[in-house]
Amino acid sequence: MTGADSPTDDPTGARADGGVAHEDTSEGHAFPPTSSLKRWFVTTNHKDIGILYLVTSLLFLVMGGVLALLMRAQLWVPRAPGTGPLSALAYNQAVSVHGLVMVFWFLSPFAFGFANYVVPLQIGAKDLAFPRLNALSYWLYLASGLLLGVSFFQGASFAGGWTMYAPLNLPTYTPSVGGSSAILALALFVVSVTVGSVNFLTTIHRMRAEGLTLRRLPLFTWTILLTVWMMLFAFAALLAALMILSADRLLGTTYFATEAANGSLLWTHLFWFFGHPEVYIVFFPAVGVMAETFQTFTGRRIVGRKWFIAAMVLVALQSFIVWMHHMFLTSINLQIKTLFMATTIGISLPFDLMVFALIYTMVKGRIRFKTPFLFSFGGLLLFIVGGITGVFLGAVVLDYEFRGTYWVVAHFHYVMVGGVTALVGGLYYWYPKITGRMYDEFLGKLHFATYFVGFNLLYFPMFVAWETPRRVFEYEAAMTPWHQLATVGAVVFGASFLIMFYNMIVSAYAGERAGDNPWEYSSTAEWAVASPPPLENFPGIPSYGDGSLRFRGASATSADGGTGEVTDGGVAADAHAADAHAADDHPSHASVWPLGVGVAAFLLFFGLSGLQGGAFAAGTVGTVYAVATGLGLVGTLAALVGMARERFRGPSGPFGESWPFAGVDNLKTGVWIFLASDVVLFGAFVGAYVFLRYSMGWTGWEPIPDNVTPGLINTYLLLTSSFAVVLALEAAERRSRLGVVASLVTTLILGVGFLGNKAIEWSHLFGEGIGLSTNLRASTFFLTTGLHAAHVITGLVIVAYMVPRAWRGAYLDDDGGESIELFGLYWHFVDIVWLFLFPLFYIL
Repeated sequence: MTGADSPTDDPTGARADGGVAHEDTSEGHAFPPTSSLKRWFVTTNHKDIGILYLVTSLLFLVMGGVLALLMRAQLWVPRAPGTGPLSALAYNQAVSVHGLVMVFWFLSPFAFGFANYVVPLQIGAKDLAFPRLNALSYWLYLASGLLLGVSFFQGASFAGGWTMYAPLNLPTYTPSVGGSSAILALALFVVSVTVGSVNFLTTIHRMRAEGLTLRRLPLFTWTILLTVWMMLFAFAALLAALMILSADRLLGTTYFATEAANGSLLWTHLFWFFGHPEVYIVFFPAVGVMAETFQTFTGRRIVGRKWFIAAMVLVALQSFIVWMHHMFLTSINLQIKTLFMATTIGISLPFDLMVFALIYTMVKGRIRFKTPFLFSFGGLLLFIVGGITGVFLGAVVLDYEFRGTYWVVAHFHYVMVGGVTALVGGLYYWYPKITGRMYDEFLGKLHFATYFVGFNLLYFPMFVAWETPRRVFEYEAAMTPWHQLATVGAVVFGASFLIMFYNMIVSAYAGERAGDNPWEYSSTAEWAVASPPPLENFPGIPSYGDGSLRFRGASATSADGGTGEVTDGGVAADAHAADAHAADDHPSHASVWPLGVGVAAFLLFFGLSGLQGGAFAAGTVGTVYAVATGLGLVGTLAALVGMARERFRGPSGPFGESWPFAGVDNLKTGVWIFLASDVVLFGAFVGAYVFLRYSMGWTGWEPIPDNVTPGLINTYLLLTSSFAVVLALEAAERRSRLGVVASLVTTLILGVGFLGNKAIEWSHLFGEGIGLSTNLRASTFFLTTGLHAAHVITGLVIVAYMVPRAWRGAYLDDDGGESIELFGLYWHFVDIVWLFLFPLFYIL
């Protein structure tokens, strides 16, 4: 399928030996040499994207750390408003953006830098299933972070706290354009996360090597698999919340401004349905790093491995049913609070099992105190302290006392920075594999000592000074010594990272050369290839068919330069297997279009931040925002079309078990996974409607449209259009070009008819004085059906792209119907959603 990240197009001729590419320009996909700056703008290779994620996330760590140091400087002594290094508004911005940057732009991307680099190597894949989507995910992430930075120069960035509680998230209290930019930046980040989640899930389920079953997956890959499943659903709920909030700020809807309907409570439900799984989304990759390093540096397999995996699965499932313990101070009745207190205690039990498995692994093994192990062990200790102090917050009565104090600040950081600590251990652990050089062990241990001491000096005093209220810089004078001790700890903690950066940068150029397996006892597949790995990872097709790793179709020289078996860590490579795979020798590695989409998306979201009540302000500033919006919209569409038309060859697969997606190809798997997240998105919108309507009185809520006929007509149009897609698929199977074109054109006409009918209906309502901001009923109707209409427009853009291709006979070969089938899955989903929305908004 042309334009897809699939192996069906001609190879592009990119090959690297030892990381240096040899150009073949037959299809314009020559991969730039390693030293080329261009490489980093066009690369789609998972290892390069992993490095980009790691470097960028560390830059955001510096940004968040500087904001934290400014906050601690303000808290050196109790301040009166308007005194100290920061104004009241600047302090609120620092608190808010520090939280946003650390939770979103540093923690998860830092973990996914490792995931990008390591997971394909561990499962025996040449790359992620969709390399260009991987690059797109990174560029959208970078664009979102740049937009967050720009928000400081638009009057003021968001200053309502990182949890963005209503009504502080509304323009009444945070009126700046920069506040809207920060919210849109987070929405763009969520889009990046969704793209990445679909890619990783497809890869791990569909691209594993022969013999590598789910039960045998390395533990780090297991944690990433569970993390991306949680991300797929949790971030969809956050996206719904951010879209509604953006509509309230930019279009004038009244979801969160309506106190009679508990608008503020609605935000907390939507946010914490995402927010509590996010704790485990952040921490699970750290658990994976702990498991890998504990096994390597104790010289034994993790104790109770199958129970360790079962505990992680339980935590992932339970994480979605504990969100309300963040809401014990709200008006929710005591019975429901008690229920969620029980679920909170319940989720701690499988975590206890994981902690004891790690501890017992140390007890049973012989520990080598290398830097990666020290950070992993330190992370475990910090997490234990965070978990114990969190028990207090899980009890309703104690939560009334501690909520809103520095006890929560300290607990939260012990949990989250416990994860960061283990991930820093992961950076040291995989540093030799990524760079081919060893870091300085003395500096690594010095980094750990200053890091661990600085962190505990910073946050443990907060447990003592717990009565200090959060997010304010005024506190009792008696607390001053503890806050000053915390500020000293912050300086030490920040300085520890200077040691790390120096060690990493200098060692990358002057460090001792690392072997393929410098840790000796590492047994996962990334240690079976050179350091750093070659462009396409393996010398053949990896196979675990006989219980150990071998390469089918490998050349006579193994990954370490020898001539037979690679035996480091017990990993074997058969250099003389007979099963060649010439058809997949040269996948593509370069595409400029993901960068193009990222640049255009930045312009689009920057421009949208200038909306006020659905229109741009008059004058030069408003014109700048309007032009940016137009350029961004056109540029995004053009770049996506360019990506679709590009001839690109992705990696093939699967070669082994692909449960539960056996018999379903990668593209279809990706579409199904994306639609699963879309179900949660629409579910959150419908749930918000039901919550608000129930709060206002279900029976007194009359439908906004005064005539059900337009809704009935639209139902007929969409159902008929779905039938037309089915006819198009049948025509493709019969190789009838005219049938395919006629069916797709019919779908296009019916979809345009749906939008035209809806436009007439909306114009009629606007003429009667009913708009988005008229009342809550109108807000829910226009926004929810508008989201559905946006999905219809997306589908019509795809159909409009497919029609001329169908006229040229693009869908008449053996696999031609696949594209129509994939579009059909999306279009049928859109139609099914309408079947729920129609009775909800027109009849009930």
